[in-house]
Amino acid sequence: MRGVTILKASDDKTRELNRHTLMAFSGEAGDTVQFAEYIQANIKLYSMRNDTDLAPSAVANFVRGELAKSLRSRNPYTVNLLLGGLDPITRQPHLYWLDYLAALAPMPYAAHGYAQYYCLSILDKHHNPNINLDQGMKLLQMCFDELKRRMPVDFKGLIVKVVDEKGIREVEIDNDKIVKSA
Repeated sequence: MRGVTILKASDDKTRELNRHTLMAFSGEAGDTVQFAEYIQANIKLYSMRNDTDLAPSAVANFVRGELAKSLRSRNPYTVNLLLGGLDPITRQPHLYWLDYLAALAPMPYAAHGYAQYYCLSILDKHHNPNINLDQGMKLLQMCFDELKRRMPVDFKGLIVKVVDEKGIREVEIDNDKIVKSA
């Protein structure tokens, strides 16, 4: 989405960085794809050279460093990121919020773009640090229903990906459900 118009309904704005780390991005069209591919390639290169995957915290700090470098260049990337993953050693989930100014913050939950205006209040109210996958999917459905109800565009749906000890997988969600106004 750019502004409040749809550019491409089937666009997947995520990149799998390693088996347990996923990055979602938003921002200027050219910058986002180029930066995401650059980060994905460098993380895969690190994994191949060292025969090990980086933990989500290490990936987040690497990405922050690259954003900080680009910020000091003539052509900084205008990209905002959510980076989530499961630490393969501690089995703890991590979520990081990064903006185009290279700010990095660990978050219990997050949203980007126009969706944040509708979803963050729902997440504030219903988030629980001990949430399981089923409860998380119900919470996501609440956010999705709110976006369908209130977003001033023809909302096309979501692509939902789960990161757990099995890796990264896509989860089906009912994008055709009709939501009535309150």
